Order: sequence, then structure tokens, then C-alpha cells
Amino acid sequence: MASTATHSRGDHTEGIMARTIEEQTAKLPSDTFLWASLGAITTSLILQSFGKKEESLFVGQWAPTFLILGLYNKIVKELGSDYRDRAYR
Repeated sequence: MASTATHSRGDHTEGIMARTIEEQTAKLPSDTFLWASLGAITTSLILQSFGKKEESLFVGQWAPTFLILGLYNKIVKELGSDYRDRAYR
């Protein structure tokens, strides 16, 4: 199976899939993921108050995922995976 990325000790470039994902996620405002996380927490609390414990736990577990995606989004905006390549452009 052919690899789309080049790997060596001092040089690493991302494949086209990672670059495409980064270009798309960089378009989203960073607070999108924070609001999604708060929405998941609020929805989880509402479900818990209605006695739907399993649904509440399921939705509540989305919050950390949204926060991690927000962190990824922020890192991509600041550095990108190929930040060294941008210095040459």
C-alpha cells in the first residue's frame, strides 16, 4: 500500500487528506466547538432531569470530543501540520 506522506527523522509532510481537513477546519471559528460542547452539556443535563440516564450519559460524552476538536482547530490555525512548508512559500 502506497503512503501519501513522507516520513524521515528530520522531515515530515502531511498527505493530501490531512491538508484538506486542515483547510476546511481552519474556516470554522474556534468558539464553534466551545458552543457545541456547552450545548452537549446542557442537553445532557436536561435529559438527566427527565430521567433519561443512558441518553444523558451518551450526549454528555460528546463535550470532551468537541473540546478536543476545538483544540485541534486552534493548533491548525496557529501552526498547521506543515508550518515549515509555509515559511518557504
